Amino acid sequence: MRGVTVPLPPTVAYPPDTTRTRIGQEAARLFVASGYHGVSMREVAEAVGVTKPALYHHYADKESLFLAMLDGALAGLARLIEHASAQNGLSAQLDTLVSELVDSAPEQRVGLQLASELRHVSPERRKTFENEYRRIWMGGLSALFEAASARGELRADMPPPMLTRAFLALIYPLVTGTPPTDPQGTARALLSVYLDGARPR
Repeated sequence: MRGVTVPLPPTVAYPPDTTRTRIGQEAARLFVASGYHGVSMREVAEAVGVTKPALYHHYADKESLFLAMLDGALAGLARLIEHASAQNGLSAQLDTLVSELVDSAPEQRVGLQLASELRHVSPERRKTFENEYRRIWMGGLSALFEAASARGELRADMPPPMLTRAFLALIYPLVTGTPPTDPQGTARALLSVYLDGARPR
């Protein structure tokens, strides 16, 4: 999705060892390798080891299959926000959020590549997904920062939306590009810079 600066979480979170799991895994691999238009339902069926009718039993068409994986990503985003929200105070909330994000970095990279293909789906369904993305991820993050501001945990000379965007800019590189040698250590260091500043203490 052009303009999105937040990593998406893993693809569809189905229970292990099911046909739907295999469909999601193989479809994600194929979409990442060949792009949305480079993948057919026949190829997905062959990769999973099922017939095309069996594949269509689970998904009405390729667009439905593709969007199902992104719907799973939204569910993952909701879990990240839920886990962070359960902590006391913004520092603990962001630490939880960043730690879980880094733990799932390989899946996040796949999610980003899939999201870049969202432009190929119908405008109506793309808009629906984008609205849900903004509600779940951006809305969830904004709620964390707004609540922290109300508790006096944030500087008063910058509005919470600006501080939220700064946080997103900080964490984005953690799940893009070449992974750092010590991902969690790097994440903690960056979060410390965000919360405490870059000047020596």
